[in-house]
Amino acid sequence: MFSRTAKKNLKLLAAQFKAVAVVGPRQSGKTTLVRATFPNKSYMSLENPDTRRFALEDPRGFLHQLNEGAILDEVQRTPELFSYLQQILDESDKRGNFILTGSINFLLQENISQSLAGRIGYQQLLPFFIDEIPEECITDPDAAMFKGGYPPLYDGNFDTNTWFANYIRTYVERDVRQIKGITDLLSFERFIRLCAGRVGQLLNMNSLSVETGIDNKTVASWISVLESSFIVYRLKSHHKNFNKRLVKMPKLYFYDTGLACALLGIRDTQALNLHAGRGALFENFIVSEILKSRLHDGKQADMSFWRDSNGNEVDLLVEENGNLIPIEIKSGMTVRPEFFHGLDYWNKLSGDNGGLLIYGGDQTQVRSNGMRVVPWRDIDSITS
Repeated sequence: MFSRTAKKNLKLLAAQFKAVAVVGPRQSGKTTLVRATFPNKSYMSLENPDTRRFALEDPRGFLHQLNEGAILDEVQRTPELFSYLQQILDESDKRGNFILTGSINFLLQENISQSLAGRIGYQQLLPFFIDEIPEECITDPDAAMFKGGYPPLYDGNFDTNTWFANYIRTYVERDVRQIKGITDLLSFERFIRLCAGRVGQLLNMNSLSVETGIDNKTVASWISVLESSFIVYRLKSHHKNFNKRLVKMPKLYFYDTGLACALLGIRDTQALNLHAGRGALFENFIVSEILKSRLHDGKQADMSFWRDSNGNEVDLLVEENGNLIPIEIKSGMTVRPEFFHGLDYWNKLSGDNGGLLIYGGDQTQVRSNGMRVVPWRDIDSITS
């Protein structure tokens, strides 16, 4: 098993809270992580029909047999358990008693969050962060973007295209029905593919509505489904205006570029290299890698972008220790002067110096104006 950076924070949460929820997309390695971190705990998979039936029909009896605590895997399958679990947690002082996992962000559901408020720690586990993958497995940015970070793809037993085709089918036919009971699955799958064509772009609900033939309310609902199941991420806009008119729409990104490539019909790295959306996918890749790094370390995302009505833009702003770090993202392998235009404009307005340029090459540079040039593999260095 590859080492997961989230393991350290998971242990810290278990030492502080009576229960810990580990949530993330299907196949992101949640079960492997929690079983390796807590090897002495009983393990109950609520994907198993017999186990799930027992938990639903007799929740008190089900939990009574677990008086020493347990790992409850895919617990969103039995939301009725949470009210009974609340009583058990209230009657015990033991920390880290229950470890809950879910491929849907069940803590967004009001009835569940109220039951567990103040009793549970929260760890998001996304697909592999680039630093969790041995360097020999990923040799260049196209390979990293195309394959993505889902752990099963690094077992050596799966063809990438076949695995993603089955992942998409399983997600649409199982998880989507479970979250919203959506019946028009063909339209929903088409909707996901259209979203993949908009990575790195402003999320225009009206445009999506026209193109998909569904109303704005349904578009908003389906975007929420994709968010709660860790498929897409909305990057908010930063509202510090400097007396400028600002764009307030969020930008749309996928948590995993391998999945986005599959949805776009990109079949190999050569096709990706020639694809018109390669620059946007590279931007998506860097944004999602920084997001993974922060969430796995137990930090808040604290990420945004800035754009004014004239098109001046900074791709990413990361808040760290009260400071904003402006970041430009360029897929080119050669650093060009125009790559710094967004950072120069931001620094002129804000009165700050510095910033980062993350690019598709392999050289690190420190410029005289305080700006740093960072290779695509060195995401962890952004706050150093």
